[in-house]
Amino acid sequence: MLKNIKMKRIYLDHAATTPVSKEVLEVMKPYFSEKFGNASSLHSFGIEAREAIKKARKISSKLINARPAEIIFTSGGTESNNLAIKGIAFANKNKGNHIITSKIEHPAILKPCEWLEKHGFKVTYLDVDNKGMVNPKDVEKAITKDTILVSIMTANNEIGTIEPITEIGKICKKNKVYFHTDAVQAFGKIPIDIKKINIDLLSASSHKLYGPKGVGLLFVKQDVKIEALSHGGGHEQGLRSGTENAAGIVGFATAIKLAEKIMKKEAERQTELRNKIIKEILKIKGVQLNGHPSQRLPNNVNISIKGIEGEALLIRLNEKGIAISTGSACSTKSLKPSHVLTSIDLNDEQAHGSLRITLGKDNKEEDINYLLRELPKIINSLRKINPLKW
Repeated sequence: MLKNIKMKRIYLDHAATTPVSKEVLEVMKPYFSEKFGNASSLHSFGIEAREAIKKARKISSKLINARPAEIIFTSGGTESNNLAIKGIAFANKNKGNHIITSKIEHPAILKPCEWLEKHGFKVTYLDVDNKGMVNPKDVEKAITKDTILVSIMTANNEIGTIEPITEIGKICKKNKVYFHTDAVQAFGKIPIDIKKINIDLLSASSHKLYGPKGVGLLFVKQDVKIEALSHGGGHEQGLRSGTENAAGIVGFATAIKLAEKIMKKEAERQTELRNKIIKEILKIKGVQLNGHPSQRLPNNVNISIKGIEGEALLIRLNEKGIAISTGSACSTKSLKPSHVLTSIDLNDEQAHGSLRITLGKDNKEEDINYLLRELPKIINSLRKINPLKW
């Protein structure tokens, strides 16, 4: 009788989420049991939790060169983005009602902007070039006397393009307009200095960084006028009421500390693997790279493949134990083509034939070699059963 052969399992979807590091998990465990206190309590149990959160705030602020008091812990990137966009809008409506963003932002930016439009605010959605890059000159042209906020992501979650946020930050500072950046995909992967870039608000998420889900942060520069969205006990300096998730916050801070240690070496290593994937995949006929060829996240590869559906490719790869994504990982149930890919001038067929590969710290060259062996075979197989000549 044949023994069951254990299938190889390779995870290449780190832009969607990451596994919790063992070190992070170990640090978190006590805060579910013996260190379970409410940080608002005055007794020793509460003080213990409060001190842990204070330390986490210091660690988090150090990564981006901020002050500990400027870090607000949230439930994740979506809440951070909503607090930044809506909080600035309502706190500064006496100054103006105009917001500038781009067409390729995450829905956690676009949806709050659309919601604000229903409440009397005006939003300019900037175009990007065919590499997904926002032109800083377009940002400057769009600023009016009523502009109160510019929100441009640090790096795109689908195509990996790193935006020119340093130039945009200078423009915002010169025009006395608040600048927010959604750094969820870039935080801990590439260096970010809020002072050098003139960032007023920045969003980040724990689960993209080998930390737990359900935790994030919003950096709010001192003296930035922002309104709270949730009201209650006045936690997080009155900007985010609700008992703090001490275990999650401690885990997030540990993940940040670990990321800081390996950031430079890991970026170099992943860039090398990323470039190998791109070089080999582009040898396949009918494959094109999406996003900027060099100004992109170290771990991101996004391609379009003629003659196949991305979803069919995803399923076939999954059967081989390889996990990737097609389109945006946050909207896999949608039949609509990715708004990011259509914004960089891809047609529906190209968008639906897209594949996103995102590397992580545990991926080795042998994982990449396995992907590069299996992918061409699956593409050829799917093309053979495609009724249309690709």
